[in-house]
Amino acid sequence: MLKQRTIKQLVRTIGVGLHSGTKVELTLRPAAPDTGIIFRRVDQDPPVVLPAAADGVGDTRMASVLDKGGVRVSTVEHLMSACAGLGIDNLYIDVTAEEIPIMDGSAASFVFLLQQAGLEEQNAPKRFIRVKKPVEVREGSGAQEKWARLEPYDGFKLRFFIEFNHPAVDVTGQIAEVDFDTDSYIREIARARTFGFMQDVETLRGLGLIRGGSLENAIVMDEYRILNPDGLRYDNEFVRHKILDAIGDLYLVGRPLLASYVAHKSGHTLNNLLLRELLSQPDAYEIVTFESADKAPRAYAPQLLEEWA
Repeated sequence: MLKQRTIKQLVRTIGVGLHSGTKVELTLRPAAPDTGIIFRRVDQDPPVVLPAAADGVGDTRMASVLDKGGVRVSTVEHLMSACAGLGIDNLYIDVTAEEIPIMDGSAASFVFLLQQAGLEEQNAPKRFIRVKKPVEVREGSGAQEKWARLEPYDGFKLRFFIEFNHPAVDVTGQIAEVDFDTDSYIREIARARTFGFMQDVETLRGLGLIRGGSLENAIVMDEYRILNPDGLRYDNEFVRHKILDAIGDLYLVGRPLLASYVAHKSGHTLNNLLLRELLSQPDAYEIVTFESADKAPRAYAPQLLEEWA
């Protein structure tokens, strides 16, 4: 049986929110089988529970934000991406403020934290959402058109196209594909950082966003070049980060996907709309388990996850 996973022990860290700039303590705790991934605002009395779920996303402006009765947990996508990359099904995530800490702007710090806690298999079958027919969402038209699509695939792969018309981005690869049958999440995706443009800083801060942003947790560009003295971690780090985000956004469906994801200039909004569109079509997906790990897609093979971890 291909089994569910949680962590072995509690771990915690402290950081600041990218958008709020608020100091936050993050605590990860093991969870029982079939719990799912549960965020908890423990600074509230009583604590507010926000399950990771597509219909729990209340805002997608610059981040994926879970919202329950006005209580928010923002910027969940990088931590969700790390959970997906390590095959974690069940986890309690306690936070003391409204935003997950940004750490270094990638998922690498969360991968390290989860590895530090240790991964533990549980005596319950891992449940997947298998996409049975193509599902697509689109926005805009012409040069402004954006779209995202899920298609049937016996595994999990993602292909992403970006288009920013910026000198520093244009010289890098703007198309990337990863197939987790053959590619390592930790090596190929986890270290890709979020990015932004200096000319947008004042506008975004006026909207209450990126108050905690810096060269320590983002790739920052002026009109012509990258300002980070150490440059890029990957030749095509920009598009790899969009894939990192998409993995986290898609994991908000509540279970790992068996699907191919293809997107052009998509973001948090379209990714969430894509999940909602999928879930609105009962004939477009099914829940499956695997009696033997040998019969599961290689992307989810326990020995492969351990090798890459």
